[in-house]
Amino acid sequence: MRGFAVLMVVCFLISSLIYPSAGQAKPGVSADNAVLMEQSSGRILYDKQAHKQRPIASITKIMTAIIAIESGELNETVTVSNRAVHAIGSSIYLDEGEEIKLKDLVYGLMLRSGNDAAVAISEHVGGSVEGFVHLMNKKARWLGMTNTSFANPHGLDAENHYSTAYDMARLMCYAMDNEIFRQVTNTKVYKTEDGEYVWRNKHKLITSRYQHTTGGKTGYTSTAGRTLVTAAKKDGMELIAVTLNAPDDWRDHIGLFQWGFDHYDMTTIAEKGVNRYRVEDNGQQVTGYVHENVKIPLREDKQLQIDKKTFIRNESQHLQGDVIGKTVFYADHVPIAQTPVYAARKQNPSFLSEIVAIYKRMTGLDVNG
Repeated sequence: MRGFAVLMVVCFLISSLIYPSAGQAKPGVSADNAVLMEQSSGRILYDKQAHKQRPIASITKIMTAIIAIESGELNETVTVSNRAVHAIGSSIYLDEGEEIKLKDLVYGLMLRSGNDAAVAISEHVGGSVEGFVHLMNKKARWLGMTNTSFANPHGLDAENHYSTAYDMARLMCYAMDNEIFRQVTNTKVYKTEDGEYVWRNKHKLITSRYQHTTGGKTGYTSTAGRTLVTAAKKDGMELIAVTLNAPDDWRDHIGLFQWGFDHYDMTTIAEKGVNRYRVEDNGQQVTGYVHENVKIPLREDKQLQIDKKTFIRNESQHLQGDVIGKTVFYADHVPIAQTPVYAARKQNPSFLSEIVAIYKRMTGLDVNG
């Protein structure tokens, strides 16, 4: 009996060496709702009631900023309205009738969380606050934010203004693919061209507390509590953390990032290039092309069985560059990633190869000619 007990202890020690993280618990967070998501794949690494609808406060401004940036009007001049000046809450202290570039308003929105900037942006880009809110909800539906409703561009509490930790992470993943947004959100201090304003980012993980931070947005109302979105990148992997109603949000995010970076690595599950695919409807073989390697975050201590299934459109002809289908990757029957499949690139013969082919035919060296 004693020998059996010793054997069990030895087995446990060996197991802990081989699988060091198997017994390590997920991080605890103070937030009511939280999620940790990998940016490029959207894979969830951690969640705590991530799909529960809640008021979200000023992290709303991520949507306001990305719509403003994608409008292509950043260099246009905005005339500040009376409605913008009288927006309650956090402010960058604009004056009625003041003229300011949309670009400067976006920085004031993201770094200082100016509600006046949010209203001025919405009126310029959307024609009115109400028109802009329509754009916000349209964009949310397009992004698959199925548990989100926007009622204003700044995040002040309203009956039909809510989202989830998961939806806001999806929004941040999308926004971080935009280089202008990425530059704005990761700016520590911004000075307008005319020197009128100098703003320091309120997000403490960006300015000082966590060196791997690449962007984010703070938020607070008495109803929503402290809300926070943060992006951080280390060793080629970028993670998005979102917490809602979190009394200790800075610590929550640092803990989530440390846990995620310690336990996950980006792993290639499919390589770019040409492949042959079968069309299910008729069994025909088609040639397709994947533009990029497919990578997802995987835990080193868990050897997941990755399966895949490719869906190809049944068409008689596919033009070069067309999306002809997609490949979906599964772990334990759960979709974890997907990639579009394009009509394969045709290899155009080079001028030199054509000359060689002509020479062979003329000299009789081309036996197939």
